Amino acid sequence: MSTVTESAVRSALATVEDPELNKPITDLGMVKSIDVDGDHVAVEIYLTIAACPMKSTLTTRTREAAEGVEGVARVTVTTDVMSDEQRRELRTRLRGSGAEPVIPFAQPESTTRVFAVASGKGGVGKSSVTVNLATALAKRGLQVGVVDADIYGHSVPHMMGSDHRPHQVDDMIIPPQAHGVKIMSIGHFLEGNSPVVWRGPMLHRAIQQFLADVFWGDLDILLLDLPPGTGDVAISVAQLVPNAELLIVTTPQAAAAEVAERAGSISQQTRQRIGGVIENMSWMDMPDGSRMEIFGSGGGQVVADRLSEITGGEVPLMGQIPLDPNLRIGGDLGNPISMSEPDSPAGKALGAVADKLATRRQSLAGRQLNLGVAGQ
Repeated sequence: MSTVTESAVRSALATVEDPELNKPITDLGMVKSIDVDGDHVAVEIYLTIAACPMKSTLTTRTREAAEGVEGVARVTVTTDVMSDEQRRELRTRLRGSGAEPVIPFAQPESTTRVFAVASGKGGVGKSSVTVNLATALAKRGLQVGVVDADIYGHSVPHMMGSDHRPHQVDDMIIPPQAHGVKIMSIGHFLEGNSPVVWRGPMLHRAIQQFLADVFWGDLDILLLDLPPGTGDVAISVAQLVPNAELLIVTTPQAAAAEVAERAGSISQQTRQRIGGVIENMSWMDMPDGSRMEIFGSGGGQVVADRLSEITGGEVPLMGQIPLDPNLRIGGDLGNPISMSEPDSPAGKALGAVADKLATRRQSLAGRQLNLGVAGQ
């Protein structure tokens, strides 16, 4: 006599998380039916959309969970698609019933650390640093998201090896994932290599939508890959996420350091904290063990010292990333060196910076403490 019960199967399915929403499918209302016939279990699950990119992953995880129930010999998993009403209910379950979406990272109760990766000029490897830090942090078990805020020069999807498009649940956008990182870029919405020809207000609206209309879930860290300079997007990010910390990327050469200092000085106007300076392309390790400093030396420390002086607080040099052809190759192939070669000199340097970013500074500012006065 079979002892398999529907409740036992449902308990097993509670361990299956939707890979995009990071919540159990039982909590999301995605289990349509469970039928038990002796040692055979038939499960039907809902997909948010017919072309759900995670269909295979969801059915595999559901099957494996059901097969783990004692007494189950065979499992059949089928799928159906949510109705418009069910998608609205799912959106309300995830985001609440508020009519206007808010930017969760700008709320006082948010525990997500937001880092805006900036540079004074192009060509210093800012996007490479961003995607490698993101993947290194995800590899350490953190929930990480990346906003490709460089609207004109978007490159994050290519460097992360992502060709999936976001999909919509009601009016909520579900971001694609790559290497365990949630990503959002204007590149997801363009055909081929089409250029973006927008004025400032459109840039602001795009960044606002990426932050408010996208369901990011409970992130530990959000990285924003800013365009070079101190223009519209940098100002928009400062307005929309005033708690975002700046990470300034530079190369060692004096000219790049001077411009990077200018990019960091924007914090005086925006009241943002500077998390630190990252020096990229610091040197190249030669076969004989020596170092070739192709772009000179000392620029990162100069920027850190000058920004410390300007802001009146300590701005550390968080790391020096050596010049490594494999870092470039990894970006071209969509396989960041933090994932493919974490023990290489560049991989270790990026990992060390990721370790510093992963260290949370707890703050009680803006939080309700729920303290009371007890009588004696």
